[in-house]
Amino acid sequence: MNESRTNRNHKKPKKRRWLKITAAVVFVLIAGIGLYAYSIYGNARDTVNEEMHEPVDSIDRDMTKKKMEASEPLNILLLGVDEREHDSGRSDALMVLSLNPKEDSMQLVSIPRDTRTTIVGEGFEDKINHAYAFGGSDMSVATVENFLDIELDHYVRMNMEGLNELVDKLGTITVDNEIAWQDGTYDFNEGPVEMDGDKTMAYVRMRKQDPNGDFGRTERQRKVIQGIIEQGASVGSVGKINDYIDVLGNNMATNMDFDDMKSLLNGYRNTRKNIASYQMKGSGTNIDGTYYLMVPDEEIAKVHGMIKKERS
Repeated sequence: MNESRTNRNHKKPKKRRWLKITAAVVFVLIAGIGLYAYSIYGNARDTVNEEMHEPVDSIDRDMTKKKMEASEPLNILLLGVDEREHDSGRSDALMVLSLNPKEDSMQLVSIPRDTRTTIVGEGFEDKINHAYAFGGSDMSVATVENFLDIELDHYVRMNMEGLNELVDKLGTITVDNEIAWQDGTYDFNEGPVEMDGDKTMAYVRMRKQDPNGDFGRTERQRKVIQGIIEQGASVGSVGKINDYIDVLGNNMATNMDFDDMKSLLNGYRNTRKNIASYQMKGSGTNIDGTYYLMVPDEEIAKVHGMIKKERS
């Protein structure tokens, strides 16, 4: 009996030792995961706040923060800019993205780049995409606000060349293509088309084979934006986050800081469940040898109402 008790006493320390080792391994794993997550968080915060954050005078930052805290609808100006060396660039794509968290809805309205309107800060009429060349993102925001009589809460400017790299980091995106065409390198069939970065750039830049010209090109730009939103929201690999951040840091600018982006992610993520899109319409004309798109007042009033409704 004494011998049995002695054997049991010898076994207990061995079990406790293994428990301690297991606990230590678990602790190291948790600590490692925590440090990795913090490094991703830190890199994201620093990249956004130090490389991407560009405030503009035309947007009331304090008012926007209050709206986000209350989960109110937001309007975001998306600028796709073609910037090259020794060129101030022009906004190749202009879209107003309206987010309504109460309805879990998102609306994307395209403004044709040749639209003739008053350039705020310059005082004369010109193509709306020239506002960026004259005064950067700030003048673009002010001009779009004046044109549609709306209030913008944020802007996001993306170098169009950066779309190539971003799509490649995401893997691929898929769009619902409406017309079949070829460009000598790629075949674009009707229906769902899966694209990498290079194919995406060919898709958004084609105009000559599209019977709708620049209107068709703008429609494809909207489809690509939607594809990026869908794919970006579905990617679950944490290991790729820093890759995305690096691409965006090199190609994107916004008046949002890191805290704003967190609030947008937490409070507005479900708006992608119901996506609607619209393209402003008008008629082309030549003035002093330059082509413009003249958007009638009725069309401007219609889009103004659509955006206001999304905010209600």
